[in-house]
Amino acid sequence: MSTDIVVCPHCQALNRVPEARLGDHPNCGTCHRPLTTGAPIEAGQALFDKMVARSSGLVLVDFWASWCGPCRMMAPAFAAAAAELDPRVRLLKVETETEPALAARYAIRSIPTLVLFKGGREVARQAGAMDKGGILRWVAAVGGASGG
Repeated sequence: MSTDIVVCPHCQALNRVPEARLGDHPNCGTCHRPLTTGAPIEAGQALFDKMVARSSGLVLVDFWASWCGPCRMMAPAFAAAAAELDPRVRLLKVETETEPALAARYAIRSIPTLVLFKGGREVARQAGAMDKGGILRWVAAVGGASGG
């Protein structure tokens, strides 16, 4: 049976979860809180680095800022996409104003920018706001995952 590595968004512990059980809302073996929520995860540098480097599946990151109108406009669509993609794809939000080092590391020049990672590597990037359908189609096309 295949297992996935799932990083706990609460305590950052690594959890091995059988692939067939991902949809069963597993809890963290360390802090016992839910590993998946169907919602985007606000990530600072430590959680971002661990999620991107250690998650066995896809990680979709929304680089955004609170003052950005298109970012605020896309937020509900990103949340709706998370409800369909999680746990197959983990969705993170990185606030570029509070995490400028991450924005600089990935050369984020416009926001919102979506970056898709697999195995610790960037596999695709898309700048500009998208609706839920656009996000789902883009992830399916570039990452091979599809919504529920």
